[in-house]
Amino acid sequence: MRIVDIIPLVMQAGAPEVTSWTGAGGTSALATGRNWLFVKVVTDVPGLVGIGEGSGWPRVIHAAIGDLKQELIGQDARDIERLWQRMRLAMMGHGDTGVVGAGAITAIDMALWDIKGKALGTPVWNLIGGKLRRRVRYYAHVKTVADAQALVARGVTTVKLGGHENIVERVAAMRAALGRAIDITVDLHGPPWLPASDAIAIGKALEPFDILFLEDPVAPEDVEGWGRVRRALPHTPIAGGERLATKWGAQTLLRSGLVDIIQPDTGRAGGITEMRKIAALAEAHFVQFAPHSGSLGPVAEFAALHLMAAIPNGLMMERLEPDWAGKAQAVTPVPEAEDGHLLVPDRPGLGVELVEDFIAAHPSRRNVAIATGGWQDAEEQGATYVAMRRRRAQLLSPEEGQS
Repeated sequence: MRIVDIIPLVMQAGAPEVTSWTGAGGTSALATGRNWLFVKVVTDVPGLVGIGEGSGWPRVIHAAIGDLKQELIGQDARDIERLWQRMRLAMMGHGDTGVVGAGAITAIDMALWDIKGKALGTPVWNLIGGKLRRRVRYYAHVKTVADAQALVARGVTTVKLGGHENIVERVAAMRAALGRAIDITVDLHGPPWLPASDAIAIGKALEPFDILFLEDPVAPEDVEGWGRVRRALPHTPIAGGERLATKWGAQTLLRSGLVDIIQPDTGRAGGITEMRKIAALAEAHFVQFAPHSGSLGPVAEFAALHLMAAIPNGLMMERLEPDWAGKAQAVTPVPEAEDGHLLVPDRPGLGVELVEDFIAAHPSRRNVAIATGGWQDAEEQGATYVAMRRRRAQLLSPEEGQS
């Protein structure tokens, strides 16, 4: 069973209807539009084509897949681990793999698992250990109490708020409206302008609300800052890892006990092959696994479902709900939701196919942009490191700041 072609497809996806990326104010680039990168791996078996998805920087990954393709044509599609190692070796001369290189590997690796499942007539979860659960709990983004109440009415039991502007005040309002039966998570997004001292101040102010976890309190590169946050907030679960790639990236947070929940991104961590290894590494450190899927498209969501069905330490997965309406038109079928869970598919492979006419009708326009509003200081023109130093009092609500 040989690979005869690898075809990347990139599309412009619309903005999600609700997201916590923008926090209390401003507009993030991802909130106004995203790129989704899909891939088709074609074999010499008539009709046997695998699909995958990669993120990290979709337009750049599109080019990377075209490069990697030269090393994979003619290879046996069943040798997934060997091909994963071959792709990494091919990139070695270009430096650290990073999320862009890992995103390209991810898309192809995901498609190879899809091929194997289709060839054997069984779901991917059955190839990676079998089914531990028939459905996977998810959490969703909110900006307002009304957003949260709408999700709770559909059975969702965990909501996420994002950003740091007025975050304590917003969490207080959310907790008062939802009570203690609903979990609340907070994502600070790990910006380089938010030092550990300020992340700790926010974390301490949030302690009375018993949040489920505090996500990305500082930048992923600030390993010393992660340690300061961990030591200062011993009773607050800490989560992170979405901007890291491969098991070696995850190990940065796991080996020193810096996180309670690891969140590798399903589209850029290294594929199903690597995500299984990260989950096992996390299990060995008594850490739970909650894959990030923020801006991802529908194929990666299916991949996360298969993985979460088969690992013992799967906590829950992220989902945008409601998302852009076109998400349900880019693939067939769509995941089935039930009481705040997604049902694990039983079809062979990943159990999803691309709607290529719809994808082609939404060509990529752009993929990067500077966010506006919120934390930004218009006078600085991108010199973000001083932004927090001039508005530190606004980290806490007025009531908390006066206490």
